[in-house]
Amino acid sequence: MIERTLMPTLLNALAEAQAVCLVGPRQVGKTTLALEVARKPGGHDLDLESEVDRAKLSEGEAYLSRHLHRLVVLDEVLRTPELFPVLRVRIDRARRKDWTAGRYLLLGSAALVRELAGKG
Repeated sequence: MIERTLMPTLLNALAEAQAVCLVGPRQVGKTTLALEVARKPGGHDLDLESEVDRAKLSEGEAYLSRHLHRLVVLDEVLRTPELFPVLRVRIDRARRKDWTAGRYLLLGSAALVRELAGKG
């Protein structure tokens, strides 16, 4: 495996924030890096280009509740725009309760940042 120079930065960001967005063009290693992080104990990943994984999120609130205190990696998260309001509520709620950071790692394009901020 190629040593990822971004790994320490990503781990620090996850230690400080409820959600971290990893954005960039296709085929630059975002998914590889995220899967390496998700392999840590308790991590869970979904590839939202997969119909099977998208189906798991048909009840987004219930699914995310079952993984409450685990890192959930959502690759190609822009494929499920209906999930953004659920994520916003869960992130805000966790922040108010001062829960552990590093709950969501979201992968996608630059449009992802605008969507999660509610400006998309």
